[in-house]
Amino acid sequence: MGVTVIAAAGSAFLTTPAAAADGTVTAVPTRQSRHAATQDAMDAAVTAGVPGVVAEARDSRGVWKGTSGVADLATRQPRGYGDRFRAGSVTKTLVATVLLQLQAEGKLDLDAPVDHHLPGLVRGNGHDGTKITVRQLMNHTSGIFNFTEDATFAQKVLGIDFLESRYDDWTPRQVIALALRNPPQFAPGTSWKYSNTNYLLLGLIIERLTGRPYAEEIERRITRPLGMRATYFPGRDPHVPAPTRHYSTFTEDPGTTYDVTELNPSWAWAAGEMITNSADLNRFYTALFTGRLLRPAQLDQMTTTVSTEGNLPRQRYGLGLIEYETSCGTKVWGHSGGIHGSSTQAFGTRDGRHMITLNFNGDWVGGGKNVVSAEFCPPGPSATP
Repeated sequence: MGVTVIAAAGSAFLTTPAAAADGTVTAVPTRQSRHAATQDAMDAAVTAGVPGVVAEARDSRGVWKGTSGVADLATRQPRGYGDRFRAGSVTKTLVATVLLQLQAEGKLDLDAPVDHHLPGLVRGNGHDGTKITVRQLMNHTSGIFNFTEDATFAQKVLGIDFLESRYDDWTPRQVIALALRNPPQFAPGTSWKYSNTNYLLLGLIIERLTGRPYAEEIERRITRPLGMRATYFPGRDPHVPAPTRHYSTFTEDPGTTYDVTELNPSWAWAAGEMITNSADLNRFYTALFTGRLLRPAQLDQMTTTVSTEGNLPRQRYGLGLIEYETSCGTKVWGHSGGIHGSSTQAFGTRDGRHMITLNFNGDWVGGGKNVVSAEFCPPGPSATP
């Protein structure tokens, strides 16, 4: 399979501990043995075609870090523990956390209609913002059409035409307007379907309520207080800090692997623009589940789930949060994220005592949930992903 390198190197550099290309990690032996199944699942993903994997797990006995494969197919540099990557929809949990903080402060009613905050914006082709609540946006029961499924958007941004449009600017309202050209997926509150459009609207609601950019509000309330120094919201900046490159294939040219690292993520915005690393996401979710970011009443609402009705196997959805049942039946909480060339899983136990975050720097091979199950399931037949 050929590799076509199209993008230039990122504008910033991150020094990370070295890890061997075969996945060997410099960890305390007892920690390595406790996470052997996790390492095996990561190695299996690389064998199946993922360029590289990085993961960090935290539990009561400390922190384990593992890698497999490479960060860069051209230089063969191995993935490193601190590699930053595009986290895609993991962004949604941070957006939801800010909204629940605003609710606790008495500034937001989750059961108020969207039209109350964004008058007249959600209109057309059967969409009606007076009949959709903020809560329905947060748990994807709004029925609002998912913009990534719009035929025009999909061709320009998700297909091979991306290679020509990757640096294009988008505004949230442009993308929302594109979504609303399509009919609703269902009447509000009657079903469930994932819609990135929901979180563009929620980003606008944060800005309306706070008077600040949504990303600035997340930084003020979450990332700076938690010391998440590797996490940022790039806006229109197309780069990802070196050394990690992101790779994709396209259905129009399945025999070629493309370097898709550089892209203008303005279209993803509050639905998925964040760049981060494994350590920062573990820090965030641990703080979330241990009550450092939300009051008990708000965390209870966040973890109140609805059925995904077969759309997401073994999963239920809360407010910007996924409940995932692993292969052995253990239930963990967090979010998945996918964007060009990058696939992320960040999940942990509800008490915040055990977390794993991992990233694939390729988007054409599944198996991220297999790694999650390997981390949380005891050895034996029941733990087979």
